[in-house]
Amino acid sequence: MFDHETITNENGIRLVAFGRYAGIVGAYNGFRTYGLKFNLFELPKAEELHDQVMLIDELQKLKLPTIKIVLTGKGRVSNGAKEMLDGMGMRETSVEEFLTQSFNEPVYVQIDVLDYNKRKDGKIINEQDFFKNPQEYISDFMRFAKVADLYIACHFFGTGSPYIFTRKDAKSKDFKIKVVADISCDIDGPVASTIRSSTIAEPNYGYNPKTEQEVNFKDKDAIAVMAVDNLPCELPKDASEGFGESFAQHVIPAFFNDDKNGVLKRAKMTENGKLTQRFSYLQDFVDGK
Repeated sequence: MFDHETITNENGIRLVAFGRYAGIVGAYNGFRTYGLKFNLFELPKAEELHDQVMLIDELQKLKLPTIKIVLTGKGRVSNGAKEMLDGMGMRETSVEEFLTQSFNEPVYVQIDVLDYNKRKDGKIINEQDFFKNPQEYISDFMRFAKVADLYIACHFFGTGSPYIFTRKDAKSKDFKIKVVADISCDIDGPVASTIRSSTIAEPNYGYNPKTEQEVNFKDKDAIAVMAVDNLPCELPKDASEGFGESFAQHVIPAFFNDDKNGVLKRAKMTENGKLTQRFSYLQDFVDGK
């Protein structure tokens, strides 16, 4: 048995993935949620449209207020979301501009781990230090939460990393974000308002920061949350074609060249009815422990 999520190159980078499509649909759904939350506009569901081009076409029709959007992450998912923001012609700003300036148009900023985390000792090192020593960092996201209206969460959250914003943060009078499109969808984790995943059929719910309970997302005190955990399913044509192209390019040749680059070996989870050594850590699950 091979798992597509474990098909990687020699450096551990995934070769086939749906992340870009999660970002594309998630960003679209974020705007759809914003429109419904404030009764500004009503976009069709992504699943009702044919492809990414049609999603962007719908977004280009919007007349948005002068909102600020913060986008976390710099990987496949986040860059998929960025495609949508750029496709609709939204202006991208620097971190400094986003935090300090006012604009007469909607704008967004794409931030990475060292933008929304900082070392406890104040030192500025590099991203590798963050990944190696996440316990030495605390979140610095509140400086964005004070000025942003919509948050599109596309980050990777590693073990030991600081929460991006906590339930306590969300209670702060300075916390301005009213819509969260949590594409990463880690339940009860780094994004405090994500208390459960949602569904394509019912994509939105509300989180009341004061009571820490789920409420109607249109409630005036609620943060509107979109936390669908199978977003690429809303864009099946594009997602299937993209996945198939990657599979044909990176994986199928391994079946005919004796797997010279180890693509199949790294992804093989079981062989002859047993877990391979690489996945032996799953033995307790197999044994029902």
